[in-house]
Amino acid sequence: MAKEKINFEDEDIKLKYRHTTSHIMAQAVKNLWPDAKLAIGPAIDNGFYYDIDMEHKLSDQDLLKIQKEMKKVIQANHKLERFELPREEAIKYMADRNEDYKVELIQDLPEDAIISFYKQGDFVDLCAGPHMESTGQIKAVKLMSVAGAYWRGDEHNKMLQRIYGTCFPSQEELDEYINRLEEAKKRDHRKIGKEMDLFMLTEEGPGFPFFMPKGMTIRNELENFWRQEHRRRGYQEIKTPLILNEELWRTSGHWDHYKDNMYFTKIDDQDYAIKPMNCPGSMLAYKRKMWSYRDLPLRIGELGQVHRHELSGALHGLMRVRTFTQDDAHIFMLPEQIKDEIVGVAKFIDDVYSMFGFKYHIELSTRPEDSMGTDEEWAMAEEALREAMQEVGVPYVVNEGDGAFYGPKLDFHLEDSLGRTWQCGTIQLDMQMPQRFDLTYVGSDNEKHRPIMIHRVIFGSIERFIGILTEHFAGKFPLWLAPVQVKLLTVAETFADYAKEVAAKCEEAGLRVELDIRNEKIGYKLREARNERVSYICVIGEREAEANSVSVRSTKVGELGAMSVDEFIDKLVEEVKSKAV
Repeated sequence: MAKEKINFEDEDIKLKYRHTTSHIMAQAVKNLWPDAKLAIGPAIDNGFYYDIDMEHKLSDQDLLKIQKEMKKVIQANHKLERFELPREEAIKYMADRNEDYKVELIQDLPEDAIISFYKQGDFVDLCAGPHMESTGQIKAVKLMSVAGAYWRGDEHNKMLQRIYGTCFPSQEELDEYINRLEEAKKRDHRKIGKEMDLFMLTEEGPGFPFFMPKGMTIRNELENFWRQEHRRRGYQEIKTPLILNEELWRTSGHWDHYKDNMYFTKIDDQDYAIKPMNCPGSMLAYKRKMWSYRDLPLRIGELGQVHRHELSGALHGLMRVRTFTQDDAHIFMLPEQIKDEIVGVAKFIDDVYSMFGFKYHIELSTRPEDSMGTDEEWAMAEEALREAMQEVGVPYVVNEGDGAFYGPKLDFHLEDSLGRTWQCGTIQLDMQMPQRFDLTYVGSDNEKHRPIMIHRVIFGSIERFIGILTEHFAGKFPLWLAPVQVKLLTVAETFADYAKEVAAKCEEAGLRVELDIRNEKIGYKLREARNERVSYICVIGEREAEANSVSVRSTKVGELGAMSVDEFIDKLVEEVKSKAV
């Protein structure tokens, strides 16, 4: 009888599978090092880990040894059996096994708690579950790495060894995952950014990236595109200051809900904050004059630089920084315009992501515990987002309790070429800040009314979006974004004049072109240009000079052969114009 296939698409089954594998790993460690003490071993995205206290410092060779021992546990096909004990008995049970960390975990539970354990063979672990039925159901496992981790995440506690692993229902799926990881290493935006000289990160400014000329080209093209598309959709652009006084941040609610993530300074003995968000500045921009209901919706956009305090251990290239530029927009509107405006923003985001070839999914995040406003306001705002999503016709999932402190939101998670997801775009509905800043408009009844407001971003962060694009395209950017669109390589110095003529024609057509007329072997020049991920590499020799042509190689599709200079330029100009991916 054929064994039932494990449905790894089911999140509950995936959780049980990974959690069971973490127990198998813990058993293998205890088999090899009986004095090791176990802390916690949860399932996580892409696998599992276990925190372990042991004298022996684990090496890569030890991971292979543990993996081998895990196979024995799997082959033994132990049943996972749950049993329960009262709290005091549970404490004694774990103390007798010399499991100090488990004892501490049980002691934190209420006195009347019934404590559950799972047994597999002669191994027992404190655990709430759930698990697979037996260890034999686990098929393909790989231990990935060892890292340090403080017990309970507190730096005052002992440093434990955290073993990370992953598991899949088949060796083929595991191999595919490992291959994706290898490809991700090759595509790491920090590696590519250095090779292409796009940006740099320095010890003098951790989390504060420097953009180099080629990186600025990408950034400027993205910002030019942003401005063009926003003008087409009726947005006006503003610029608000980096530093505003403390009172503003108290009014906005950031002081009570966000100050731990902010930087502060003093000016003329007064307290000021460096802005972590652009919205309070937009409130002041709106408040500068009286608006009529006929002026709404008012769409205000800003490419605003913000600063947020991130822990040094969380910093990661351009993906997690301490300063970044948000492509913010704030829409002030009448209550009856809410649905149409949300639908318009959702379609705008779809247009942008589709242009880059990104798939995406949407999450509706509802009211968090730490929030402002009444139950009625939140219910109305959440329902407005649901209705807008129904009109757009795009499926979404609900992410309970993950909204902003001032309102619910729609988060757009885009998927890159490796299947990884990144949260970029967001639409946040806000009825709190217009109240806190006393924003008004004059209605058709000549009375003052309160506008409703949307916060939204599309790229999210220009820096992060560049990091995502770099990895998505492996540095081979669409031509309109590419820092160097054409590189002309001469076979010998005698063809330098012709190469300069071709370069001048390219520049005249608005293309970004570089010349390599050095007295080097053409193979060396080609390798260098390929490593720089130049979009089009043109070789120029005697045949090309005589025929007024270029020999063309595309970084993406390979050799294109000989083309006349005019034909080549027309092709590239059209590719830039259409923003082809």
